Amino acid sequence: MQPTPPPADVAAPLAFGAVFVVIWALMIAAMIALMVLWIVALIDVARREFPGDNDKLMWVLVVVLAGWIGALIYWFVGRQKGTLRA
Repeated sequence: MQPTPPPADVAAPLAFGAVFVVIWALMIAAMIALMVLWIVALIDVARREFPGDNDKLMWVLVVVLAGWIGALIYWFVGRQKGTLRA
């Protein structure tokens, strides 16, 4: 008859698995949040009027080509330069 394993032998793999699942869930949530930020930035660029002739095209290219980093740049730098259409 074999002795039963101590609880530490069972708890360590279960804890590792739980941490692994939590990390993946947080990563997926962050990816979804960044995608939503990217889409909202594109919509905001489309709705705003900019002073220069090519400013809107430039901001669309920044957001599209740089992804979520471009969306953050637009959100903090470019958004203040445009005005919403009436």
